[in-house]
Amino acid sequence: MDTNQFIPFLIRAKQHTYASGQVSVAFSRPNSHDLEYAEEKYRYIDTYLGGFHFIGEEAVWKKGVPIWGMNYYGKMLVEEIQAGFGEFLQAALMRVQKEAPYRGPENYREKEFTYHCTWQGTVKQFEGWEEISFHDVLIYRLLFHGGEIRAE
Repeated sequence: MDTNQFIPFLIRAKQHTYASGQVSVAFSRPNSHDLEYAEEKYRYIDTYLGGFHFIGEEAVWKKGVPIWGMNYYGKMLVEEIQAGFGEFLQAALMRVQKEAPYRGPENYREKEFTYHCTWQGTVKQFEGWEEISFHDVLIYRLLFHGGEIRAE
């Protein structure tokens, strides 16, 4: 995997799909949300199920061959979503970093929301989690893992 080309593409793909507010236009499975981005030889698809509690997968293909993937499971830890939560999460995810192109930055704060992301590994094999607090009360958590895909 050529990370010098792949990582910038992955960052652009993430910034042009969920983080930008892209609306799902295709459904690969019943009630799924599918977000897609492509450039020349790369194609990115993020598919998830649910909303308040959700599970999903991001994958990247190069010239039609799968080369990278990430699975995730997230859930709200409170009974109601605070106003502004979705916009805050999207703002955090827009700040995805080339050193760790999985979710958002290590730390991000805006008004009463705080975002924190922790990971270990490299883009070829990693795992981690993100959390969001509202007035310093933990309200959301997401676990993720993934890495390079090779057929042989």
